[in-house]
Amino acid sequence: MGHVLILALDTSSPSGSIAVLRDETIIGTASTWREEVHSTQMFRQIDFLLQEFSLNLEEFELFAVVTGPGSFTGLRVGLAAVKAWAEVYRKPIAAVSGLEAVAVQSHSASQLLVPVLDARRGQIYFGIYRRHGAPEQSCLLLEGEECVATPEEFSEALRARVQNSDFTIVTPSPDAIREALSRLETTVAASGRIRTDVVSDILAPHVGRLGYLHARRGELADALTLDANYIRRSDAELHLKEPSGS
Repeated sequence: MGHVLILALDTSSPSGSIAVLRDETIIGTASTWREEVHSTQMFRQIDFLLQEFSLNLEEFELFAVVTGPGSFTGLRVGLAAVKAWAEVYRKPIAAVSGLEAVAVQSHSASQLLVPVLDARRGQIYFGIYRRHGAPEQSCLLLEGEECVATPEEFSEALRARVQNSDFTIVTPSPDAIREALSRLETTVAASGRIRTDVVSDILAPHVGRLGYLHARRGELADALTLDANYIRRSDAELHLKEPSGS
């Protein structure tokens, strides 16, 4: 596999980001820091990066994008853009979980990593990933499904595993898990096996690197097969009323 020029997008949260990579080397990154929905700035930031590095969209050989979990509007905008580019330029897509992009930042030696993102509304997104393979070539494998939960549900979901496994919780949002951690402390205080890594919420560079690894393994999508992983239903679905008389 030759050198691959990658455009990576994370539009799953207000702190969204875009990155340009060649293979696993980051060339440039743009991110949102002010209170503005990232999807409204995405195209301006892409134009900036393209001009900065004298690139055109057709030069990219791979588009890597976060498919969830996260903002419904942000994910839809990001996925629609990537689908359009992939169709027009006939290039593949690497679909990447935002939680995996959090987990891959951990420097912990734990075999089990629990990435956590703030889902707002008093909830969090989380998954359980296991390291697989030799340290220098390891990848992360999702165990079960990614979930959305309250802090209470999160602590209960981990409690059984904590008794027997070495965990590291990985998150860019430590405040979102403060309550859950306090609930877990009484269970794991003696063993001390639960650790927390606070990592960056700028996910696009890690999305690009994961996308490159997905491409090397042949794990690719196209405009027809790419889909979002919302985990939580949208407000419209939650508030949908059944037809009268049903």
